[in-house]
Amino acid sequence: MDRASLLLLLLFITTVSIFFFDLTTADELELTAESPMIFPLSYSSLPPRVEDFRRRRLHQSQLPNAHMKLYDDLLSNGYYTTRLWIGTPPQEFALIVDTGSTVTYVPCSTCKQCGKHQDPKFQPELSSSYKALKCNPDCNCDDEGKLCVYERRYAEMSSSSGVLSEDLISFGNESQLTPQRAVFGCEDVETGDLFSQRADGIMGLGRGKLSVVDQLVDKGVIEDVFSLCYGGMEVGGGAMVLGKISPPAGMVFSHSDPFRSPYYNIDLKQMHVAGKSLKLNPKVFNGKHGTVLDSGTTYAYFPKEAFIAIKNAIIKEIPSLKRIHGPDPNYDDVCFSGAGRDVAEIHNFFPEIDMEFGNGQKLILSPENYLFRHTKVRGAYCLGIFPDRDSTTLLGGIVVRNTLVTYDRENDKLGFLKTNCSDLWRRLAAPESPAPTSPISQNKTSNISPSPATSESPTTDLPGVFRVGVITFEVSISVNNSSLKPKFSEIADFIAHELDIQSSQVRLLNFSSSGNEYRLKWGVFPPQSSEYISNTTALNIMLLLKENRLRLPGQFGSYKLLEWKAEQKAKQSWWEKHLLGVVGGAMISLLVTSVMIKLALVWRRRKQEEATYEPVNATIKEQELQPLSSDTSNA
Repeated sequence: MDRASLLLLLLFITTVSIFFFDLTTADELELTAESPMIFPLSYSSLPPRVEDFRRRRLHQSQLPNAHMKLYDDLLSNGYYTTRLWIGTPPQEFALIVDTGSTVTYVPCSTCKQCGKHQDPKFQPELSSSYKALKCNPDCNCDDEGKLCVYERRYAEMSSSSGVLSEDLISFGNESQLTPQRAVFGCEDVETGDLFSQRADGIMGLGRGKLSVVDQLVDKGVIEDVFSLCYGGMEVGGGAMVLGKISPPAGMVFSHSDPFRSPYYNIDLKQMHVAGKSLKLNPKVFNGKHGTVLDSGTTYAYFPKEAFIAIKNAIIKEIPSLKRIHGPDPNYDDVCFSGAGRDVAEIHNFFPEIDMEFGNGQKLILSPENYLFRHTKVRGAYCLGIFPDRDSTTLLGGIVVRNTLVTYDRENDKLGFLKTNCSDLWRRLAAPESPAPTSPISQNKTSNISPSPATSESPTTDLPGVFRVGVITFEVSISVNNSSLKPKFSEIADFIAHELDIQSSQVRLLNFSSSGNEYRLKWGVFPPQSSEYISNTTALNIMLLLKENRLRLPGQFGSYKLLEWKAEQKAKQSWWEKHLLGVVGGAMISLLVTSVMIKLALVWRRRKQEEATYEPVNATIKEQELQPLSSDTSNA
């Protein structure tokens, strides 16, 4: 046997040995993408049985997940954001959650062309854990061939470009997931809407090696699943979970083919309006990229044929409503008036739409999933559905408002469940949820626990955490148009949602204005059934105000928190507590006594009148005539 044949034989024996070693020790080995391999085998090239072992081990593991709150409002801002902290010590950013993007990026202090956003730019020089990625064969390099760079362009003609970097990313104390090192984009240039938007940047949740989800899965710290839940028409916010959650009962699923397109697609076959099937060929929903779910898009876009069929079917079901022009004359919006101001009642006027998947399951869209409120006509609504210029069906965030969407990438499917997303966040952020702990760092001055504290947090540096009667704070708001007065009731609702309390607890105490500047003083009071604000609620509100993390949607203009104060309610004596009741009781007693006396007097007077006068026509006893007097007889 020659040397070449001998080498081939040895190579074959070694390969077979390694293969069987992997199979017999799969339960003991950490079979992750980072596991060292003798041969450069990629994840997709693993033998089928080994890949099955990976999936089984991942399914059986109890990996943590990240519970993250969503902010803003879809139609007012065009997006939802979450909070992410980058660096050591952490720097906070508001990032748009975008399932259609694969890169997470924030503007950096070195940015030559970046707009003014919600938070200060990221300062790499202040982070002890920051590292710019050096040029290598796996990335695009800058002109000098020194650093890895990225560039992303979007359909609305905006773009972002910069340096790929690595740093510690933190997900907040509601998260079980500890801070992790991850690659992100350090922006040097941004254009278009990215330049003018209020949010700081993008959190890429799409499929791709630079996606936050892919990076965390490759590290083996979460399972290959994440979920989004957007708030409804009247209330923004919501929740996001990076990692696996148990599918709730009633969740419907659609197959999502990762090889069909790089986006999250669903197997849409048919649509029904008010229970009536549209006469459409199922192929209409399968053009180009198919039917794509994109959290970074606001509205829904259908191929022209499907759009016309949906629009005509809806119009046929609402003959009592009047067709009117849209709020913007530059767009041919399909709008209707006469449905009333109460959003909770629009289902009485507009029909439901069913989206039927290839497996026969249906996702029911209520009117809030395809309508938006007319901004100029009270009680009017417009279709949030538009014709697409190409053959792709694009479903934006409006379609999944108040819907929990689970992106089960491990099993190539998407799950949908209609639910109240604000309530879901309250359940996820319950005090019993464990808070993440920071990994041990060699830098003793590092602080990598940036997010709000839970109810177990220390309170020594906060005033008045016992028997808090009211928390007041002042906000300065600048509106874009001096003729537009902010809607105080809507602001109160958003403040209540942000503070996670009832709307009735938030009251406007006073306000002043000068031009387009408004200074508002708000008060947070105990619930009607309570004398004090609970310690947990008061602590959370004060921490949020102290750390200046109160966020209002951009629809109200730019705002600034001026000052806040928590006022303790002193312990009251028995007389102070019951003085109002005692005074009220005394007044009621006096009133009752006065009425009783008056009734007694009336009754007595009537008795006297009855004794003095005889009734008309009464029988009178006959009497003898009195004799005439002498004076009379002489007359």
